[in-house]
Amino acid sequence: MRDRITEEKEVVGLMIRMYCRHKEHNRELCGGCAGLLDYALLKLDRCRFADNKPTCRNCPAHCYRKDMRERIRTVMRWAGPRMLLYHPVYAVRHLLREAGSRNPGK
Repeated sequence: MRDRITEEKEVVGLMIRMYCRHKEHNRELCGGCAGLLDYALLKLDRCRFADNKPTCRNCPAHCYRKDMRERIRTVMRWAGPRMLLYHPVYAVRHLLREAGSRNPGK
């Protein structure tokens, strides 16, 4: 089984690439999206929760700078619903984790 951070990195990469390609109509990852991806990967590498990491929405420690947090929210709002179509396994796993992190005692 792969670790949680590795999977999170894959998911955020997929979401940013989907956004850049389909929403911004770029064939390759643009500079802004590449910077956002690098930033997200760096933050995941430094996550203090490691494999016990909750979903970002339910995380008690918001580690992103305000400007980057807004950018990643924009990407996730757009790409999240589309993940069910393009990457359903990742989407369902995320939904299950999010439900579990809302009710950590259950």
